[in-house]
Amino acid sequence: MSNGSSISQFLLLPFADTRQLQLLHFCLLLGIYLAALLGNGSIITTIAWHHHLHTPMCFFLLSLSVLDLGSISTTVPKAMASSLTNNRSISYLGCAAQLFFFLFLIVGECWLLTVTAYDRYVAICQPLHYGTLLGSRACAHMAAAAWASGFLKALLHTANTFSVPLCQGNAVGPFFCEVPHILKLSCSHSDYLREVGLIVFGVCLAFACFVFMVVSYAGIFRAVLRSPSQQGRHKAFSTCLPHLAVVSLFLSTGIFANLKPPSMSSPSLDLVVSVLYSVVPPAVNPLIYSLRNQELKDALRKLMNLCYSEAIKCLFPSAHNL
Repeated sequence: MSNGSSISQFLLLPFADTRQLQLLHFCLLLGIYLAALLGNGSIITTIAWHHHLHTPMCFFLLSLSVLDLGSISTTVPKAMASSLTNNRSISYLGCAAQLFFFLFLIVGECWLLTVTAYDRYVAICQPLHYGTLLGSRACAHMAAAAWASGFLKALLHTANTFSVPLCQGNAVGPFFCEVPHILKLSCSHSDYLREVGLIVFGVCLAFACFVFMVVSYAGIFRAVLRSPSQQGRHKAFSTCLPHLAVVSLFLSTGIFANLKPPSMSSPSLDLVVSVLYSVVPPAVNPLIYSLRNQELKDALRKLMNLCYSEAIKCLFPSAHNL
């Protein structure tokens, strides 16, 4: 994937000037990363373990957790290592791989969030057609389409970005390799505009997904408001509004990060925006999407009790035999 430049590695900008702040950033990132691993890992294990959770909604939640784990693992470990060791270099191929996998997972997540909104709309507004519209084959096809679209878009962006000649240094963003930061190093205006055109097209698709989600949730709200059940209305609003809040944060910051003019760019702003759309959603999605599901919470509680009982048996076998 050579682009004719002599760059063999890139440099991530430092999080802070002092060693104390760098270590603070490391601790914060470590806490967020462990929370994301615990939350998403628990959801994956619980859904895979309990057969009664093998439903379309839980299938999409499991897929979302897999994407969240992958996306946060693509960026955060390298950022933690940079803060801890003060080694800010990343190889050319490492940067390309990081960009590819991040785009692959993040684009797939955008489409999967759209499918999840559609699932909720059909379940609430067209319950009699739920089994027909969202059968096992339809769910598999929609999930495969989300993953395939992410793969193709990541391949297109990565190949195009790293074919652009670079001659403006090798310093990229403060968090991970992002397309706008790499394009700043370009010395070819035509190649730069070609990639910007691809970014604008991708942003239009993301906005279309957001509009579809808003329309789906608006249909849910309209159907629920007709219901005489106060508890049902409260449950729908308490579930759907956090969904929309997280999706809005995810898409708005992602779009801003890719479309903001260079004159607005600064290391601190770039860091905040990158964290908001690449780190926060994978960490909070388990709380917003999955752990508000009572059936999933009950299954997770049973699994934790089972694990606790098995651990006690292993640690104190004699006490258990008594």
